[in-house]
Amino acid sequence: MTRPVVIAGAASGVGKTTLAAGIMGACRRRGLKVAPFKVGPDYIDPGFHQRAAGAPSRNLDTWLTSADEVRAIYRRRAAAADVSIVEGVMGLFDGRAGAGAGGSTAEVSGLIGGAVMLVADCARQARSLAPLLKGFATFDAGTAVAGCILNNVGGAGHERILRDAAREAGVTVFGVLPRQPEIVLPSRHLGLVQAGGADAEQAKLELIIDHVQQNVDIDALLALARGAGGKAAREDGKRPPGVGSVRELPPGASARIAVARDEAFSFYYVDGLEALEEAGAELAYFSPLRDETLPACDGVYLGGGYPEVYAAELEANRSMRESVAAAVSGGLPTYAECGGLVYLCRELEEHGRSRRMAGVLPLTARMTGRRQALGYVEATARRDSILMPAGASVRGHEFHWSAIDWSVDDSAYDCYSGRLGRSTPDGYLAGGLLASYVHIHFGGNRDAAAAFVGACARARGVSARVHG
Repeated sequence: MTRPVVIAGAASGVGKTTLAAGIMGACRRRGLKVAPFKVGPDYIDPGFHQRAAGAPSRNLDTWLTSADEVRAIYRRRAAAADVSIVEGVMGLFDGRAGAGAGGSTAEVSGLIGGAVMLVADCARQARSLAPLLKGFATFDAGTAVAGCILNNVGGAGHERILRDAAREAGVTVFGVLPRQPEIVLPSRHLGLVQAGGADAEQAKLELIIDHVQQNVDIDALLALARGAGGKAAREDGKRPPGVGSVRELPPGASARIAVARDEAFSFYYVDGLEALEEAGAELAYFSPLRDETLPACDGVYLGGGYPEVYAAELEANRSMRESVAAAVSGGLPTYAECGGLVYLCRELEEHGRSRRMAGVLPLTARMTGRRQALGYVEATARRDSILMPAGASVRGHEFHWSAIDWSVDDSAYDCYSGRLGRSTPDGYLAGGLLASYVHIHFGGNRDAAAAFVGACARARGVSARVHG
């Protein structure tokens, strides 16, 4: 197994995603099988990874899962690849709290034996790069800073000064990227604009890969990776199943769960979906934007995404909205997170305009124009649900710009935020429906995965009536 190369930042916004996707794409162009990873809870950067690497990107998060699960996720995927590239989160040592490494890129790198490549934005820096690099390289003896990549370099003279500074710090330079504004990836809400299928986005990605190939020593990076164990044996990874139209279940499956997956709903952890499969689910993917009705299923999973961006299209697909409403009202077990929660509301309001949603919840979601929540939470169930009994807790993450006026009596959770230092009610719970702003990782909450699949299996009679 090769040693993972961890693309870390001196701070947020230094170009980690651009560098990581570019390196992944450059390795793929060489015919290598790339295993991409992302530190932290982010859903959007992995979309760029997948397009660049040609393989699903896996999240490595010790809060949403555990240190052992992070190691297991890494080992399973890295064993089938020629090289593993890991994009960090925020700055190298930035974690969940002000002090300590918990949740940081440094922590995850230590768990998987990573070689850290520090990315520095040098647009406004010269010799002061030396103490910055030296500080990062020596701050924590357990974090292996193998070298650096210098981004946003102004020209030959600027590069010479920066290389001299890196030499003073004793840190090897693996790449120098000239300033090129046209390849900067735009932002939206959480991280970057989500990777989609547009030709323009693909063209920009190819430009990024070209830029990285020309200015980063890919041979040296690969030598660094192969220096700690050699090339891993290849084996085919598991692929998620497509939408099934027949009612029979495959061997070993106990329930079919319909999963919303398109441009409006795509915030899922790949290993979380696979945890549902391991618990006995067959996943049938469908599009609330384009499909007319739900596929035959025993339960529904509506993940997060950008329903506000596609609100007009979601409203226009009346048959799907009615199909979802009938299924949920008919008692089909339904779990919805964030964007899925918004879709189940009566309406979505933005800029003074209201769009009809599925109408399952007697609630209005309002886009506020400002961030309403950001960070990790611990969600404790107020009552029994399809995921857990009353009093049980799961770890999750929230990030949303919409707001809903909850009825505390119907709330699903009491959510404790370490950042805020207090608990707040969150979500909606009624019968077989659980909807909230909290994103969870089923790979880190396997009891919840088993409970959800079990609830769907017990509801097979309900699903037969709904689809009959």
